[in-house]
Amino acid sequence: MPAVLHAESTLTSRYQTTIPDLVRRALNLNKQDKIRYTVRPDGDVVLSRAEEPEEHNDPVLEPLLALLARDIEEHPEHLRPLSQELLRRIDDLVGDVNLDDVDLNAPLPADDDDDE
Repeated sequence: MPAVLHAESTLTSRYQTTIPDLVRRALNLNKQDKIRYTVRPDGDVVLSRAEEPEEHNDPVLEPLLALLARDIEEHPEHLRPLSQELLRRIDDLVGDVNLDDVDLNAPLPADDDDDE
């Protein structure tokens, strides 16, 4: 029977924790990997490596896009350019943001009062 390993970590004020190195190595976890928590009826929690999900196909999105494409094809006269005012408002909101520099998977910055 394999040896049982034990490790502890502490919750921060934002309910975050660091997965101990021992656990990361045992599960072969790397940065940005997903983990799964399984809560058993007796209250025990099993932490495991989450499998990569298959590409999720939204059952509503594809028909909606098809409807829009058909409407554009059948009624191109409904298309209107964006107004200069709306373009200015968009520019004010996003400013100099370069979308190539945005990482949607990056962790949020820690608060100054965080106990990490």
